[in-house]
Amino acid sequence: MHFLDQAKIYIRSGAGGPGAVSFRREKYVEYGGPDGGNGGKGGDIVFVAVQGLNTLIDFRYTQHFKAARGGHGMGKDRTGASAPNLVIEVPVGTQVLSEDKEEVLADFTEVGQRVTLLEGGMGGRGNASYKTSTNRAPRQHQPGIPSEELWVWLRLKLLADVGLLGLPNAGKSTFINQVSNAQAKVGTYAFTTLVPKLGVVRHRGREFVLADIPGLIAGAADGAGIGDRFLGHIERCRVLIHLIDISGVDPAEALAIVEEELSAYVAKEGVALDEKPRLIALNKVDLADAELVAAFEKELLAAGAEAVFPISGATGEGIDALLDAALAYLPDRTATETKGSQVEDVPEGGGDWSPI
Repeated sequence: MHFLDQAKIYIRSGAGGPGAVSFRREKYVEYGGPDGGNGGKGGDIVFVAVQGLNTLIDFRYTQHFKAARGGHGMGKDRTGASAPNLVIEVPVGTQVLSEDKEEVLADFTEVGQRVTLLEGGMGGRGNASYKTSTNRAPRQHQPGIPSEELWVWLRLKLLADVGLLGLPNAGKSTFINQVSNAQAKVGTYAFTTLVPKLGVVRHRGREFVLADIPGLIAGAADGAGIGDRFLGHIERCRVLIHLIDISGVDPAEALAIVEEELSAYVAKEGVALDEKPRLIALNKVDLADAELVAAFEKELLAAGAEAVFPISGATGEGIDALLDAALAYLPDRTATETKGSQVEDVPEGGGDWSPI
């Protein structure tokens, strides 16, 4: 199964059924007259957030959603049947955007949340409803209210409490495997992670959801590497953990690169991602001596970090202190604990998507 975080679809509600033109003529019945019934209501287009979905891949293969129209009115004052609503299931965290992507039409942040995006047309009036004392045999009727239609974009922003940031090969996949139930791919080359990954962390009797996104490089805002489009998946996080590889480029330079890309993303998308608290973790300290670790800690503090957590994703060194700090930014009960929901791992591979 591939990971897809946006899709364009066409939706159309059902038109109302037309009213009937009918006259009552029965043997042995003295008086006749109009008896055409009203048309039925067309189906609504309803979006609902469901548990167990974490990709929009289904919408790659089914892109047109049309609700049924209401039934025709009939004689003997019979009203046409109302059409059933067309329910479209989406993952929690999905946004429905207008075709030009300028307006958010719906934002699904909770399991079970329902939004009626397009309403079906009301059924038309039959000729029986037009009967008056001066119009005893009306032949007019209404055709029913037309349907509504839209092209919309679906954009998925995964719901997580804590997000992981860093350059490629900073050890994010190793870290999320160490602290959660995720099974992220780990490799000795850049861009091992191609799609966002979720894992549930259990620490100090608490649970929270951790999100890992592909690494950022200089120029990501302009499309370098995988780009910055996956930053949208950590917009809802309460705190971000920035992993810096002690054996990679200069830690202060690595910090500056990611901060610059965050600022560029904020300027482009108009979100407050740069205002989120960030925990700086100096990773892979098992590959360096204590003197070098202390020197890089001092360098990061001088570069603007409020605190530095020396850790090793491979051995688990220092991770408890980092998770303790992350818990301080989370509410007493996270969404995972409150709802008892399960977060399924986003599968690796694939990556069929269209840029925002």
